[in-house]
Amino acid sequence: MLSASSPPMSWVSLLLTAWSSRAPSLLLVVMVSRDVGLRVGLEGVQTSMCSRWGSRVEEFNQGQDGDVVIGGLFNLHYQPPVIDQEFIKPPLYNPCTGLEVETLKSVYAMEFAVEEINRNPLILPGVKLNYRILDSCGRHPWVLHGAFSLVGGEMESCDSTAILPQSNVSGTSSSMKGGPSIPLIIGGASSTTAIILSRSLASLSVPVISYLASCPCLSDRHRFPNFFRTIPSDVYQAKTMARLAILFNWTWIGAVIANNDYGRLAIQVTDRQFIASEAWSTSSDLLQNVAILNVASGVLGVAIRSARIPGFKSFLQELKPSNRPGDLHLREFWEKEFECSLSTTPLNPQSMSDGLTTNNLTASHATKSPLSATLSLCTGRETLEGVQNIFTDTAHLRAEYNTYLAVYAAAHALHSLLSCPDKESSPRDNSSTCSSPYNITHKELLEHLNKVNFTTPNGEEFFFQGADIPAAYDLVNWKTSPDGSLKLVLIGRVDGLELHLNKTSIQWTKGSSQVPISVCSESCPPGTRRANRKGEPVCCFDCIPCTDGEVSNETGSHQCRRCPVEFWSNTGNTACIPRKVDFLSFNETMGIILTTAAVSGVVVTTAVFVIFLCYHNTPVVRANNSELSFLLLLSLKLCFLCALVFIGRPSVWSCRLQQAAFGISFVLCVSCLQVKTIVVLAAFRSARPGAGSLMKWFGPGQQRGSVCFFTSIQVIICTIWLSLSPPIPHRDLGFQGSKVNLECAMSSVVGFAVVLGYIGFLACLCLLLAFLARKLPDNFNEAKFITFSMLIFCAVWVAFVPAYISSPGKYSVAVEIFAILASSFGLLLCIFAPKCFIILLRPERNTKKQLMGR
Repeated sequence: MLSASSPPMSWVSLLLTAWSSRAPSLLLVVMVSRDVGLRVGLEGVQTSMCSRWGSRVEEFNQGQDGDVVIGGLFNLHYQPPVIDQEFIKPPLYNPCTGLEVETLKSVYAMEFAVEEINRNPLILPGVKLNYRILDSCGRHPWVLHGAFSLVGGEMESCDSTAILPQSNVSGTSSSMKGGPSIPLIIGGASSTTAIILSRSLASLSVPVISYLASCPCLSDRHRFPNFFRTIPSDVYQAKTMARLAILFNWTWIGAVIANNDYGRLAIQVTDRQFIASEAWSTSSDLLQNVAILNVASGVLGVAIRSARIPGFKSFLQELKPSNRPGDLHLREFWEKEFECSLSTTPLNPQSMSDGLTTNNLTASHATKSPLSATLSLCTGRETLEGVQNIFTDTAHLRAEYNTYLAVYAAAHALHSLLSCPDKESSPRDNSSTCSSPYNITHKELLEHLNKVNFTTPNGEEFFFQGADIPAAYDLVNWKTSPDGSLKLVLIGRVDGLELHLNKTSIQWTKGSSQVPISVCSESCPPGTRRANRKGEPVCCFDCIPCTDGEVSNETGSHQCRRCPVEFWSNTGNTACIPRKVDFLSFNETMGIILTTAAVSGVVVTTAVFVIFLCYHNTPVVRANNSELSFLLLLSLKLCFLCALVFIGRPSVWSCRLQQAAFGISFVLCVSCLQVKTIVVLAAFRSARPGAGSLMKWFGPGQQRGSVCFFTSIQVIICTIWLSLSPPIPHRDLGFQGSKVNLECAMSSVVGFAVVLGYIGFLACLCLLLAFLARKLPDNFNEAKFITFSMLIFCAVWVAFVPAYISSPGKYSVAVEIFAILASSFGLLLCIFAPKCFIILLRPERNTKKQLMGR
């Protein structure tokens, strides 16, 4: 018990005992408080006289003394004892219960690594490495107590001369009893524990290497400058899970997390397809749990990378309590594994002389429980060879391999710190030129640990990136065995940014070999785009077809892409294809109809011409200059034929010929009608007294000259127009559609307007003259028919202008052809149909007497 001369120590111990695990930081404040007179670490401990009572931190096993001792904090048990917190007497400490077999294997991995390093002449030559391991039982205050016990070199007694110098943190004075100070701690089985250790020891620059703490927060070198780990940060694990979800096209995902600030359990996918995190993807308890077989089959998990440690299996199989009488944890494991009771064996005296007092603990283990009294006795010489369980399984070492790497990282940092310039000398013999194993400072060791870079016994390169190591994971699958049990199968690995996965070996939920579908909305096929639903997650959307002229050639496209100008979307809107050249051709329906109409007009005109030629001596034909009638029929035939020039693929010469043939043919036709009208008027005017000389000005020669004059004006207009700015073939890309309109573009609208205007002028003049001559006395007054023909002609071309302007592409060409044919048929029928009727059906009226009856 504590002496009366040292009350501060008693209060500190009592507070450490009673303090809850929820306030580790406040606990540290109490420990370093100046009010209690205790200075831990940098300034040492100075009291008049003190002694330490029983400790609540259970020590694993003491090895032989070493030049450098590294510390370890492990959760070897998971059931802490009930502590009396009455604060009226010193508490009684019972040992923790519930041995963690996998953690025990990690502890032996640390011991194995230390022994392997001591046998290696290339690492720490001349320096013996040892370890000191404490069981924190998973309680945060106990972790703190164990850490300060390791770093401070906990003593059983001290006096006023026992001062721990700052420069010799690993040394011990002659007045101290207990373990030496530890320059480095391997521990932190959880992120919370690692945070407590790192923050508590940061001011002392004591390095902490964790083998299981994976919280991304620990990568912050400003907050945790003394922290390192041999397990990747969970940032890489989250990225790996996301890559798996993307790989299998899963977008509808629900997260199942622990209700705390860490919250790393799993990710659940629709239809109970689980992606497990490394927190439980390799849990042997879950694999052996019959109650979850229905939902656990097919679990896909990210696991801590596994590796083999050569010689470790033999090391474990050679462990025997008879050879390690002070190893209480091996004794506990042995009794559970072989279902027997070891005879009471006193602890190794060496284990009683150093470190923490274990009187209560020893008594507890030495005293048999009522249950153990009913079991058969063990000799401690049984063998683990042939035993198949979690402890002896070394095929996939995970946490154990991380612990193994942590020891090697510490050893290489110490090797770098203690290396001597003179390779022939050892640190012991050349202390003046190299660091001494008895004079190691935490800050120097921390600097060397940051620069560690070595090759592991397995041939892997190992180095720290700040606090972290490069990402490395196993990808595992829970498969159902033929006997119905679950087994863990390795299906891939993650090395840095590379993901290697054997998809064919995956067994999905319910034993299916098909990748499960987990989406809110199926991916939009090519030809559609995604449209997010208002108020729903981004993975819930509708698929909207792309509009014409837009395409999407990828699955799940967010937007449609507009095609280039000369391209258009295909039927499914998945690709842009060249737009088809569109023009009025002879093969399409409209072209065939217009061609048929034009050819029919030519045939009818030719037939009328033949009739007039056969009856050229009859009064009907000879009336009003038969020569003009034949010329008019010829011009009408040219009008019908010029319509055919507008049909077909536009070319340079066809574009020029179209408008020239149209303009000249119609001017020739209208000129003939105009001259005919003038002749009728002149004939009746000359019958008046004093007007007999009028007809000499309108003889056959003058009539032919007038027609040629009127026509030559149009020829001149067309020649100037086609010489200066002729129509040219043009691709009209302005109209959005799957076709490009190939048309004859009017380079000069003025030229076309002049041609059309001249035709209109002659037609209006002819209409006016014919209207004036319509009531002249004659049984066959041709002026009346010319009037009707001109009315039809003008009506057609007046309607043509707005229709032509408003019609797109080839339809404007069709409108012009229709106007040509309509006006031509109007002239042909109005002027020549009555004459043909008399010639063929009423020959009795084809006499001069009948024509001049009035």
